[in-house]
Amino acid sequence: MKFSTQNPKKSLHLVSLGCTKNLVDSEIMLGKLKDYAISNNAETSDVIIVNTCGFIDSAKEESINTILNLHEQRKKDSVLVMAGCLSERYKEELQKELPEIDIFTGVGDYDKIDTLVNEKRSGFTNEVFLLNETNDRVITGSNYHAYIKLSEGCNQVCSFCAIPSFKGKLHSRTLESLVKEVKNLVAQGFYDFSFVSQDSSSFLRDLNINDGLERLVNEVEKIEGIKSARILYLYPSTTTLSLIKKIEQSKVFENYFDMPLQHISSKVLKIMKRGKGVEKLKELMSAMRNTPNSFVRTTFIAGHPGETQEDFEELCSYVEEYGFDRANVFSYSDEDGTTAYELDGKVDQETIDKRAEILGEIIQRKTLESLEKEIGQIVDVYIDGESEEHEYLLSARKTIWAPEIDGEIYINDNETGKELTVGKSYQVKISELAGDKLLGTAIKEI
Repeated sequence: MKFSTQNPKKSLHLVSLGCTKNLVDSEIMLGKLKDYAISNNAETSDVIIVNTCGFIDSAKEESINTILNLHEQRKKDSVLVMAGCLSERYKEELQKELPEIDIFTGVGDYDKIDTLVNEKRSGFTNEVFLLNETNDRVITGSNYHAYIKLSEGCNQVCSFCAIPSFKGKLHSRTLESLVKEVKNLVAQGFYDFSFVSQDSSSFLRDLNINDGLERLVNEVEKIEGIKSARILYLYPSTTTLSLIKKIEQSKVFENYFDMPLQHISSKVLKIMKRGKGVEKLKELMSAMRNTPNSFVRTTFIAGHPGETQEDFEELCSYVEEYGFDRANVFSYSDEDGTTAYELDGKVDQETIDKRAEILGEIIQRKTLESLEKEIGQIVDVYIDGESEEHEYLLSARKTIWAPEIDGEIYINDNETGKELTVGKSYQVKISELAGDKLLGTAIKEI
C-alpha cells in the first residue's frame, strides 16, 4: 500500500508491505514524520521508506525488489530507509549486501524513525515496540475504519513460522491503553475497528489473564460512537467456546471469525506443532459456523513436510464439507530458523504447487457459493469510494467483512433519494453476482 498527498514541504514516500500489523507500524512512522509532506512520487521525494515483510520467500523477494526499484528511481541526496520485519530478520546480511540503503531499522524503532532520518543513521533496538495511546499515528486509506494492534510477538512454536525469531515473545498492550486509543480515534470520527496481532486470542496471557479478548469486548462495548468491530488472527489453542459466545452476544463486535487452521489432519497438525487436537479444533469451528450470521475465514498450508496424499485429501474433504466464507492457501516454503526447515519428509515442489492449486480451486468455488447466498438479501454496508471498475460504480463492503480482504460490493443504483456519501453506512439490496463482485442497490442510510 502506498500513501499520497501533495505539499511543498520536504516530502516523504512510504511503501508498506505485508500484513495489517505492518500497516499500523507504517502509520506510526507517518505520525512521527508529520513535518514531511507525504508524496506518491518516489522520484521527487526527499525521504523514501519501505516497511518490509520477512514472513515467507515471496514476501522477502517483493521487499527486496521494491526497495531496489525505488533506489533506481530516487533523486540524488534523497534518503532511502529499509524498515520492518525483513531488515530485522537479516540485519547483518542486508547491511553488508545492500550499500544502496542509507538507513536500516527493524521492528523496535518505529517511534524513533524521525530521529534516525534526521541523523541519517541506522538503529536496531532490542526492546519490543508497543504502540500506546500517546503515539501519533496517521490513519491511512479510510475516513471511518482503523486497525488496532493488540500486542507484539508470539509465544506459539509453529514449525513453519519464523516470526517469533525476529518479533520475540508475546508482549500485550494494556487494556487501558487500547481503550484510550480507541476513544481517541472515535473522537476523530472513526467508528469501525479491526483488532489485530500475531496471535489475538492470546491477548493478555503474558500478563496471566486468560480471557483478555472477552475483557476487551466488554470494554469496547462501553465506548459510545462505535458502530462495528471485528477481531482478526485467532489461534486454535487459545480460542475458547466462551469467547465465541461473547462475540455472538456483543452488540458491537461482528460475528467474524478469522482463525488460520493451516491443516486439519491430526498427524500434520502435530508435525506443525499446532493446537490441542483435531476434535477440539472441529468443535470450535462448528461453534463459529453455527453462530447466527457468522462469517468464517481461514488459511491453509499445502505441502508441509510430512504431508502425505492421504493427509491432503483429508484437508480437501474438510474444506468441501465446511464451506468457509473465505480462505487462502499458501504453498509451503522452507524458512531458515524454523523447525520445519530441518524436518525429513519434504514434499517436492511440483507436488506442493499442484496441491496448492487443487485446494485453491476448491476454495474459489466455496467463496463463490458464499457470495451467491447474498443475492436477494438486504445487507448493511460501508461505502469506500469510487470503484476501480467504473466511475459510476461505488465500492462498498459488508459491515461484517474486514477491509480489502473479504470482497467488494458494487453499488450501481441508488433509491435513497440522496447522494451517497463515502464512509457512511447504508442498507443495500444485492441483485446479482458478476464474476466475484456483488452488485446492489442502495435503499437507505443507516
